[in-house]
Amino acid sequence: MARGGFSERRVAIVHYWLVSMRGGERVVERLLHLFPNADIFTNVYDPAKTSATLNKAHIEAGFVNRLPFAKRLYQYYLPLMPMSLEGHDLSEYDLVISSESGPAKGVITRPDATHVCYCHSPMRYLWDQYHQYRSEAPAIARGAMPLMYHQLRKWDVSSSARVDKFAANSRFIQQRIRKVWRRESDVIHPPIEVDLFKPSEDVGPEYLWVGQMVPYKRPDLAVEAFNANGRPLTMVGVGSMLKKLKAMAGPNITFIDHLDFASLRKAYARCRAFVLTAEEDFGITPVECMASGRPVIAFGRGGALDSVKAGTTGIFFDEQTPESLTEAVEQMEAFLANFDPQAAIDHAMRFAPEHFDRKMLELVGNG
Repeated sequence: MARGGFSERRVAIVHYWLVSMRGGERVVERLLHLFPNADIFTNVYDPAKTSATLNKAHIEAGFVNRLPFAKRLYQYYLPLMPMSLEGHDLSEYDLVISSESGPAKGVITRPDATHVCYCHSPMRYLWDQYHQYRSEAPAIARGAMPLMYHQLRKWDVSSSARVDKFAANSRFIQQRIRKVWRRESDVIHPPIEVDLFKPSEDVGPEYLWVGQMVPYKRPDLAVEAFNANGRPLTMVGVGSMLKKLKAMAGPNITFIDHLDFASLRKAYARCRAFVLTAEEDFGITPVECMASGRPVIAFGRGGALDSVKAGTTGIFFDEQTPESLTEAVEQMEAFLANFDPQAAIDHAMRFAPEHFDRKMLELVGNG
């Protein structure tokens, strides 16, 4: 049930699942900052894996949350999530903000309510990355995916008509929204706590890679390129590729499973440059590194085109190949001679939370 008096605009936030704290969940935290009395609706909720800020809110999970092992195997229940979302009663809410990357926008709202969707990405595993996800799935899931996902695509497209206004987290996602749902959107970059990061005068020789060790992040590119050039590289993260990557890597590459926030801040500030090998929807880590006064080498597609300013805060490489990345590292070595850390910090400030706040309030303000 919604809280607050009848004179207040009643706000519901819908998020696909709350089982970790990543970029999407940080956006939900910021939405709660804007709408502190909002109620949250989701498919699966694990309070042990979410922040104190989120856990203070009223959170209602659908029936999928009560199914066996849902908190761990939630993705296997994806075909049931449209029904679960439609089961949420949002009839008391004047404003509904869905946070979409998994299924979230398909809720049913009042005819006079405003539904704004903040889209991190249309579901990748249904659309442009479907064949990659299917090839990596277990045999049973791989056999079931064609029929199930065909039906999910129909629902995904039809449910896009339930949204009044879309916001995309980058121009790349704006293009995806236009392609998949044939809808226009406003670009509102995600809120990043850039003030939490500071530069250091103690910059080391190590390049830095941070992310999940999974195929679409392309950590193998970093390993192969730095095997070839012999320069020191620190890779932070875990995932299905970690064992293979460790077996491939030379002695110049160091793997760290996890860094606490203080250690991550230090790693950003001390790295020679940050390496982004994935085609990201937006990519928060490069902005955090730029806020720490360090430059970025990024694959020149996707959200990095919004976050990295070529020739000022970093450089792009054109192909996801070890050779292209190796060449970019050598270009970075020359670039560093004229790199201005303050320029990177100033650029990162464009993604501070207050910019997100202002644009979101403008978008929902007429609802």
